[in-house]
Amino acid sequence: MPTAIAFVPARAGSQRVVGKNVRRLAGHPLIAYAIAAARHSSVFQRIIVSTDSPHTAEIARHYGAEAPFLRPAEFATSMSPDIEWIKHALGAIEGTYDAFSIVRPTSPFRSGDTIRRAWAQLLDTPAADSIRAVELCKQHPGKMWIVDGPLMRPLLDQSHLDVAWHAGQYQALPKVYVQNSALEIAWTRVVWETNTREGRSLAPFFTEGNEGFAIDYEEDWEQAERLIASGRVQLPQVTQRPFVAP
Repeated sequence: MPTAIAFVPARAGSQRVVGKNVRRLAGHPLIAYAIAAARHSSVFQRIIVSTDSPHTAEIARHYGAEAPFLRPAEFATSMSPDIEWIKHALGAIEGTYDAFSIVRPTSPFRSGDTIRRAWAQLLDTPAADSIRAVELCKQHPGKMWIVDGPLMRPLLDQSHLDVAWHAGQYQALPKVYVQNSALEIAWTRVVWETNTREGRSLAPFFTEGNEGFAIDYEEDWEQAERLIASGRVQLPQVTQRPFVAP
């Protein structure tokens, strides 16, 4: 069986939801649920948190992850591409692993079962360099526009169509999927071969229900709280007591 390592990215400088990764949701810091999901999956030999914050690193260790290094500041800006911190993390840990996964704290309703399904799919798809979580888009690109001065034009060229997508019903449009932040798994070799986190051949992993729900804005946080309160979703079980700063 190939070996795999989980990376939980948790830089401190979130701007849209300040302190997001360590903000408490249902009693625990958000990052705790990413670590719990990775642990429950039983897929990974190690769970590594990549953060530039000593405080976040302390919280990560409390919830059962490793934080053996701090991410350099130049790889922790709002403009830093993922490939930079991934290469740093792979170079900073001991040992090598066949695959790595990105388990982002922003998707708290992703479960261990979600990860197991994705891992099994990647293993069953030998042509894929990686697998990425996607879901049907709600805002179809066929109905998107670019404003050009006083006029606008469709984002996608539709001149070859008898009925333009922007003039049709959603159900009649070709299915288009958008990536979400629930999960990515890739063979480690693609990082060094292509200098990307995903490689050249990506397989879609279709998330179910709220697995792909992401907290990117304050209103998302409020919606997550409502979903939890209503009982419509379940968070991964966290067995540790809530973190308390010394």
